[in-house]
Amino acid sequence: MKVQLESPNQAEVLSLIAELDAYQDTLYPAEARYALDLTALEQDNVLFAVARSGDGAAIACGAVVLGGEAGELKRMFVRPAYRARGAAAKVLATLEEAAAMRGCRLLQLETGPFQPAALAFYRKQGFRVCGAFGDYPEHPLSVFMAKLLAGAMA
Repeated sequence: MKVQLESPNQAEVLSLIAELDAYQDTLYPAEARYALDLTALEQDNVLFAVARSGDGAAIACGAVVLGGEAGELKRMFVRPAYRARGAAAKVLATLEEAAAMRGCRLLQLETGPFQPAALAFYRKQGFRVCGAFGDYPEHPLSVFMAKLLAGAMA
């Protein structure tokens, strides 16, 4: 498996994002989803990572939106057939390293309570539940988490 920063504007990657959106649609109403569209994903302050299988197929993705010393994790998704094989951890590690190199010290995310596997993954990766951040409202269908990146002062 190879993971690297890539453009989200690729047919295979757009297919991953469409799968993520379709999955989210089954879990949460529109007013409780805070997804970034392709235009937002292509901004200069966004890092986008793609994991590819041995044959080069896009199997996972994720993004970090940078804003000063904080970044927000967005669009994390692993195709179901590739879950529990380390793809999510590798995408996250790639994003964390790239974000830290650009001055990010705190990584935050918003996810939902109906994704227990994702919540467990983020906890295992060092994220802790926190309050709403940025422009997010407190909402019963939102779980906010944060993690200090390596080298950050507590």
